[in-house]
Amino acid sequence: MSQTTSHSSVPFEPIVVADIGGTNARFAIVSDFDTRTNHFVITHQATFPSAEFQSFESAIQKYLTELPVVQPSRACLAVAGPIKSQQVHLTNLGWHFNSEDIKAQFDFTELAVINDFAAFAYAAPYLALEKNLVIKQGQPELGANIGVMGPGTGFGAACLARDINGSAVMSCEAGHISLAPVTTLDKELLTVLRASIQHVSVETVFSGPGIARLYKAMAEVRGEQAKDLNAAQISALAKECKVCDATLSHFCDWMGSVAGDLALTFGALGGVYIGGGILPRMKERLQASSFVERFTEKGMMSQYTSQIPVTLVVQDNIPLIGAAACIHERRRA
Repeated sequence: MSQTTSHSSVPFEPIVVADIGGTNARFAIVSDFDTRTNHFVITHQATFPSAEFQSFESAIQKYLTELPVVQPSRACLAVAGPIKSQQVHLTNLGWHFNSEDIKAQFDFTELAVINDFAAFAYAAPYLALEKNLVIKQGQPELGANIGVMGPGTGFGAACLARDINGSAVMSCEAGHISLAPVTTLDKELLTVLRASIQHVSVETVFSGPGIARLYKAMAEVRGEQAKDLNAAQISALAKECKVCDATLSHFCDWMGSVAGDLALTFGALGGVYIGGGILPRMKERLQASSFVERFTEKGMMSQYTSQIPVTLVVQDNIPLIGAAACIHERRRA
């Protein structure tokens, strides 16, 4: 993004933002907010391999030490891990820190630590719609709730809840709710999965490891011998392997039902945004699937879901935008 002017009576105070995941730790400065375009100005981006650091403290220390501008006093960190009270755990890295300790150690006057899908929800009103892909047309209700969700290493979801008093982000553990079957094939696949997994959750299927589980179940249902394949191999073999192809297509189909369920749960009349690391790489297959029909088919509530637009988010920097929005909304409120 280019440097712009916020045209606000209150000067914008820069924010340190971060996107901390199992693979990379990404940092940036949000230096301004342009009210005309509704976009944050992101500068001084740096990406570090997370495995190169023993702790989060050492990673942010490197970024701040090398920063060529004065360190901002505000910060927001979007993390792919659980947050309880002020304790933050990044399970895949073995990193653990206390947010109050980080605030004091690095002299921040304001610090927020949020889940990466909470960041997605905060980012939703600031997305550039022309940079993303509409999967399902609809009529979004102005000021209504927005749902965000998507499969990646796990399955994440959150809701931007809005009413006449303002807005708030509701984080949740939707990836661990029980996966519901809709079609006969869903039921057959679920029966196979339950033979080896006590609780078949949404994340059991809708995640990177979940694709491999779905492939093995699909092979058994079709009476074929499954190979030991991971998600990347299944995708690579889809053109020549009918079971792989069927797996990926049904992944998109069934995802429609899950997304529709969550849209109803969140009351997401403002729209649903789908992200995560998997579906943006399956755009054509998702568009050709039964996602829209299965999203909409909700019995007496089908009219409700039919009006909800669904957008596949492919633009960059969503966690950084969401981290900035979290702090920005606090100040504006």
